[in-house]
Amino acid sequence: MDAAVVADLVMLVHLGFLLYVALGGFLAWRRRWLIVPHVAAASWGLVSATVGIACPLTAWEDAARRRAGEQGLPRGFVDTYLTGVVYPADRLVEAQLLVATIVLVSWAGFALRERRRRRQPVAP
Repeated sequence: MDAAVVADLVMLVHLGFLLYVALGGFLAWRRRWLIVPHVAAASWGLVSATVGIACPLTAWEDAARRRAGEQGLPRGFVDTYLTGVVYPADRLVEAQLLVATIVLVSWAGFALRERRRRRQPVAP
């Protein structure tokens, strides 16, 4: 497969992963089993954003772009594709806090739904 196509596919997977980090807790409201991988994904997002550990998807995309003869990623995925595009460059912390709030709201909603579900009597 062409390296540029691989790079684009990795970029799309990475974007999907970031969307899952932000919104996956809401998916768990309907598919309860999704809470476990969502907690793992959100934990990775938190560690990556606070400690600065590079995501392997960024490295894979960068390597594929370089193999395709492109420049590669000048910065990380978020800095390249989101910062200054989806939100202003000087609002990174606010964007991170917004995503964290969305995740926490989804988890609180999940917990409330589980609590209600467990309180409902089982039909005979």
